[in-house]
Amino acid sequence: MLVALFLAMVGGVAALLSPASQAADPASPPAVAVVQPGDTLWSVAARHRPSVVPFAVIDEIRRLNHLDGYTVYAGQELILPSD
Repeated sequence: MLVALFLAMVGGVAALLSPASQAADPASPPAVAVVQPGDTLWSVAARHRPSVVPFAVIDEIRRLNHLDGYTVYAGQELILPSD
């Protein structure tokens, strides 16, 4: 009986002293680019992530926007990959 009481006290103290968990921050809306006349996926990728080789960014843009090809149109909104 004393052992059970001791274990219950230790568990209670541990629960009180453990840090409170933090809820995840709400997800921010994804960045969106509006395709301008003359833009290509390459130019959008280079403008959005200039320090990264555009090939990887283009692949991610295509995946996020369910694009089968590489053609984009003026006025089209593209979801951009997060940094």
